[in-house]
Amino acid sequence: MTALMDQATHLRSLARATQRHATVIAITSGKGGVGKSNIAVNLSIRLASAGKDVVLLDADLGLANADVLCNIDLPWNLAHVIGGKRDINDVMVKAPGGFRLIGGASGLAEMADLSEADRQRLVDSLEKIEQQADFLVIDTGAGIGQNVLSFTRAADHVLVVTTPEPTAITDAYAVVKVISRDRADRHMSLLVNQTLSDHEGKLVYDRISRVARQFLNINLLDAGSVPDDEHVVLSVRKRSPFVLAYPRCPASVCVNQLAMRLASGVAAPVRPEGFFDRMSRWFRR
Repeated sequence: MTALMDQATHLRSLARATQRHATVIAITSGKGGVGKSNIAVNLSIRLASAGKDVVLLDADLGLANADVLCNIDLPWNLAHVIGGKRDINDVMVKAPGGFRLIGGASGLAEMADLSEADRQRLVDSLEKIEQQADFLVIDTGAGIGQNVLSFTRAADHVLVVTTPEPTAITDAYAVVKVISRDRADRHMSLLVNQTLSDHEGKLVYDRISRVARQFLNINLLDAGSVPDDEHVVLSVRKRSPFVLAYPRCPASVCVNQLAMRLASGVAAPVRPEGFFDRMSRWFRR
């Protein structure tokens, strides 16, 4: 039976080899409260405004809140897909700004404890999205838990978000270290959020990238910085993404620049197999 399942998996992989694979960007952070989910939502909007088909998966499974930031009520989420109660297209909703949102759920908080059948159902369902979209943006949880690493280690590009706060910097480096442990060729970039100036953001990037190059032997790309902008706080209170509520504010300008870099190929896939092929392999470890 195992041999037949392995053969079926191999045949599916061969069939998928000629199909489109979305560019998968995992957005993560070392600690919570650095604005990761806000970046994920607003980046998704800007990528969509560039004419890309974008799906945002809210995989911050402990504190999934992308729907709150977008003022959306989600009747279904990814837990219903894993439970076999809904198809992936049933739980995916159109969000403000033109991207599509898949809500997360606390029932997925420990993906390592999912049964083999549940894991396969998750991979098969999300694989449909990978074959349809141009970009799949994944808002992971914070930290280095199993559920976070299963996404970041398989993504085409990992965007690590930090702030200038010393504890956030330390935790961001810890995330970079763990993610780079398996693959030195990982495409990773650092975004410094809530900065007081461009200079401060550059100092934080230089500090982390220098240590990563010296001790991890990796080149951490510079994703720029986003200023500590009062319009971001106002938009959260209004439950409206800031690139829509305040499109000309400093934070919106910075996110727009980041989206343009990513859309121009900075995060292009570097491996022939699809994201969920890689994720399936990670699950089987």
